[in-house]
Amino acid sequence: MIKFIFVVILILILFGLLGYLVRIVPQASAYVTERLGAYHSTWTTGVHIMVPFFDRIANKVTLKEIVKDFDPQPVITKDNVTMQIDTVVYFQITDPKLYTYGVVGPITAIENLTATTLRNIIGDLELDETLTSRDIINTKMRAILDEATDPWGIKVNRVEVKNIIPPRDIQEAMEKQMRAERERRESILRAEGEKKSAILTAEGEKESLILRADAKKAAMIAEAEGKAEAMERIYEAQARGIEMIKNANPTKEYLSLKSLETYEKLADGKSTKIIVPSELQNMATTLTNVGELLSVDKKE
Repeated sequence: MIKFIFVVILILILFGLLGYLVRIVPQASAYVTERLGAYHSTWTTGVHIMVPFFDRIANKVTLKEIVKDFDPQPVITKDNVTMQIDTVVYFQITDPKLYTYGVVGPITAIENLTATTLRNIIGDLELDETLTSRDIINTKMRAILDEATDPWGIKVNRVEVKNIIPPRDIQEAMEKQMRAERERRESILRAEGEKKSAILTAEGEKESLILRADAKKAAMIAEAEGKAEAMERIYEAQARGIEMIKNANPTKEYLSLKSLETYEKLADGKSTKIIVPSELQNMATTLTNVGELLSVDKKE
């Protein structure tokens, strides 16, 4: 029984020792190992065996991209405006050995370096430039941080200015300015709308007048053409009637009768009568008739 317990304890010790000596490095990770207190090797993904009592794992490093959101930092612009700016840094560990032995507290070092770099950049900009130059600030900070962190085995991929918080009085002034700008744009848009509306109304009235004038012109032309056509047909009918009378070789008595009918029509009015003699040679008769008509007019 004692032997059995001893064997079991020995097996457990053996499994524990194997578990301690055999290490499996997961994907996107790296282990920095030391032997007798000095750097020995960097283990990548896979199975590795440690030498007992000589080797130890100094640091376990992730090779994934790390996103670090730093707290807002007070900065002063070129025109002496104090504001709060917080940044987000995207970086990746490229050399686990340098990351382990290059600096104490790499994350703290990056945070402090970010704060000092941000103060230097903002110190060369005025307030308005700071608010409108995020891309410039991001580019400068990324270049400076990437160069400064190379000895630490860190690659800075991207730096983003997350928030820019100016003082309260500056915010109120900016809000008033923005409100005034919106009101100005609204007034301009309203004036342009009214202008376009007036132009469209005037153009509509102009087109309406032109259309009415064209319609009236067309109506007058049509009416004139109708009257001309009617008169033309009347004259054609008269011409045909005269031609027919001429072709019928009318007698002198017929012509005299037509003359008398014409005189009768002329005598129907109450105004001055005009008599057209049928024969220019009979002037005496005409004068007699004129005298009679004048006498009649006087009696009337």
